[in-house]
Amino acid sequence: RETAAHMASQLFLPFRALGFTSNHVPLAVHTTSAEIFVSTAVGRTFHVYNCSKLKLIFVGTIQQQAVLCLASYGMQLFTSNNNKLKLWNRGKEVREFVGHTSDIHLLLPFGAHIISVDESNTAKIFEIQTAETYCDLEFDRATFRITAVMHPSTYLNKILFGSHQGSMQLWNIRTNQLIYTFKGWNNPITTIVQAPAVDVVGVGLQDGGIVVHNLLYDKVIVKFQQDWGPVTALSFRTDNTPVMATGSSSGHIALWDLEHKRLVSTIYDAHYGTVCGMQFLQSQPLLISNGTDNSLNIWIFDLPDGSGRLLRSRRGHSAPPTLCRFYGSTGHLILTAGLDRSFRLLSTINDQFSTELSQGSIVKKAQARGVRPEELKLPPVTSFSAEDARENDWDNVVTCHLGQSVARTWRLQNKCIGKHKLKPQHAPATAAATIAVVSHCGNFVLIGYSSGHVETFNIQSGLHRGCFGNPKAHDGAIRGVVIDAVNQDVVTGAADKTLKFWRFRSKECLASVAVDEAVCQMVYHRESSMLAVALDDFTIHVVDTVTKRTVRTFIGHSNRILDMTFSSDSRWLISSSMDMTVRTWDLPTARLLDCFLVESAATSVSLSEIGDFLATTHVDDLGVYLWSNRTLYSAVSLRPLPIDYQPEILAMPTTGEQPEVGEFRSEQQETEATGTSHLKAETEDQLAGELVTLSDLPRSRWHNLIHLETIKHRNKAKEPPKTSKAAPFFLPTVPGLDFKFSKDESANTRETDATSKRISLSQLQSKSPFQECLDDCAASGNFSLLMELLKGMGPSAISVELHTLGPESGGDVKQLGDMIRFFKFQLESRTDYEMVQAYMQVFLKIHGETVAKNSELRREAKELLELHKETWTRIEDLLNQSLCLVSYIKSATV
Repeated sequence: RETAAHMASQLFLPFRALGFTSNHVPLAVHTTSAEIFVSTAVGRTFHVYNCSKLKLIFVGTIQQQAVLCLASYGMQLFTSNNNKLKLWNRGKEVREFVGHTSDIHLLLPFGAHIISVDESNTAKIFEIQTAETYCDLEFDRATFRITAVMHPSTYLNKILFGSHQGSMQLWNIRTNQLIYTFKGWNNPITTIVQAPAVDVVGVGLQDGGIVVHNLLYDKVIVKFQQDWGPVTALSFRTDNTPVMATGSSSGHIALWDLEHKRLVSTIYDAHYGTVCGMQFLQSQPLLISNGTDNSLNIWIFDLPDGSGRLLRSRRGHSAPPTLCRFYGSTGHLILTAGLDRSFRLLSTINDQFSTELSQGSIVKKAQARGVRPEELKLPPVTSFSAEDARENDWDNVVTCHLGQSVARTWRLQNKCIGKHKLKPQHAPATAAATIAVVSHCGNFVLIGYSSGHVETFNIQSGLHRGCFGNPKAHDGAIRGVVIDAVNQDVVTGAADKTLKFWRFRSKECLASVAVDEAVCQMVYHRESSMLAVALDDFTIHVVDTVTKRTVRTFIGHSNRILDMTFSSDSRWLISSSMDMTVRTWDLPTARLLDCFLVESAATSVSLSEIGDFLATTHVDDLGVYLWSNRTLYSAVSLRPLPIDYQPEILAMPTTGEQPEVGEFRSEQQETEATGTSHLKAETEDQLAGELVTLSDLPRSRWHNLIHLETIKHRNKAKEPPKTSKAAPFFLPTVPGLDFKFSKDESANTRETDATSKRISLSQLQSKSPFQECLDDCAASGNFSLLMELLKGMGPSAISVELHTLGPESGGDVKQLGDMIRFFKFQLESRTDYEMVQAYMQVFLKIHGETVAKNSELRREAKELLELHKETWTRIEDLLNQSLCLVSYIKSATV
């Protein structure tokens, strides 16, 4: 099933998902003697980072279901996927524990055992080494539904369970007996954590209560209350500082002084969502936390007042990204904008280089105003454009924001917001900037507005440089603006069902073209001057901006078109739509080349400059997905799809390993996986009798034959080889276990050959294989075998054979005549034309005088000349016709 899902597209395969760091599953910390690692769940796999730099170390193998919980012990990591429990070591699966019948939601490594609790309220204890079940504990959900589990320090074979009813039970797993029941606080317990002190645990409640409880005496030491909802995470400092940290569903982290029994400080908006997991590192003032906002943070507590600050962070989009574009010519960087009001730069090579572009000192401003930092961020980006021509000189990215008329510039080199706010001079203040495009030179930006205005700004100075139209360019909202590579022409499209062509400098309208429906999207390929226009009737029109005519129309989408992108050579146009399909259109043939379904509609598509990856973003999805282009590394049959083609769902890329995607399969395996075979293109040797066919040999095979004498003269040694003054003495040995010297067989052979008076049969043979083949072909009248023999020989060998044909070299006149008839045969067949021309040139250069002296050879040569003129005249006429047609098309004005 997975293989069939991967082969739903003949052009693209799932490669990798970018931008994922963490989800709602609490983190797990691995402590080793050398380093500390942290693991986070990401969909159906998990990531392992080191805490020193938050560098990604391992990525787990993709599972069939999502990871529900994590637990670690040393370098061993335990994960649960539904009712499956697995053990991993350094990202590789070690063994699987079987026995649960429902989803596992709690894990606790306990020495040589692992304790797991499922939704049916059954606790199973497995032996880690053998994966066998040690014992089972079953609880009644009505009276004791397990919500937390932990092992009290120094309590041998004891496990403490917390329940939704608020009570706690202490069990001895060796004797399988209940030791003690703690009455609790009549409130669901969310988490239980061991305190640095023996017999003391911290308990988090659903109503926001935090209880520090003594298990030995069953007494409450201290109780706190947080006002931000349930306690989702809890941890104690272990560096001799009596501080406890608690997380909430609001994203805040509270720090409590256990000695003075008060609140020390608060980290507001530590996460833009629920704080899912949190743990202090052993004997360090460092707290690591993860949340539902797709982030992993490390906080350090070194401030005088005991509060913490962010030390390191690794995060992705906390809300679905809506736009993605490849930046630069290498295809290694992707600019993304999302609904979380962030503008990010992703690296396809190393996720550690991915970062969010700074919007200024938002955190300090938010603290001064008493608001959340998210409220001071710019609204979500609706359109952006970037050029790398002037990235070292000034701002090179311009963004339009939701509901705002002011566009902002960004300096990608510094990864921060720029200094200019591009305010419209003619558009009303209530109009929103809908589209922005930066010129190829990086000096200008054109911005379209919902009021129908299109205005030009200089990026370096931020000054206004003109407006198109009088008083405005269109009567409807601007949906697309493009500018050519040399800043000559501008094309605008709007909701008023028109396309307008403008002169960039004079702002003069050159032409106006009406379309059937309102323009929805526009994409321009500057090198080919092709403009793709998506309309509200779900059709795509490709317009040649030079002739201002529609040259292609693509029909196939059944819902609103969301985005389009051209390939670098303008042969492909890739489009995405709300109908859940991603389609690839072939412009030369005007046919649908590829189509596949995705799980959620692709809101944005972008093909890299070198065409190796397709990047997509999707509805309600936090990732940016990369799809590899199969045509770059495997043979793909680029056959157009039939009209009634039914697309299939293509599996989404993931962050983990996908063995079946990266492997190269044989043709038979490919056929078995897809059910179809890629037919090889088979053509006849000669398509038509009046056409001329060239050979498939490289140019050097016939070009070097013509200039063979020049090549030999150039490669001739200037000086004779010199013997070495001090040649090392050595004796060759025989390979093997025993040390033996080998005999000089070559010297004996030379001595034998020199003294022997025997004559071998090969010395009596008067004709070479080439001459024998020539005689046989001349007798039969078919010289095809001789041509195949010549095509397999090198230039030097052919030259030697042609030299030996004449009477002065041991040959005869008959062989010269047979060779001329061979040339006539090849010219009549019109195959291997360039090879025959080279053979003829060398043959006449060597034996031209002999042919001229013999009357029979002169007659054969005249017939060959007439035949050669006839074939060349035909070729010359075809070439002249093609040249005239191309010249006419280039100079035609209509």
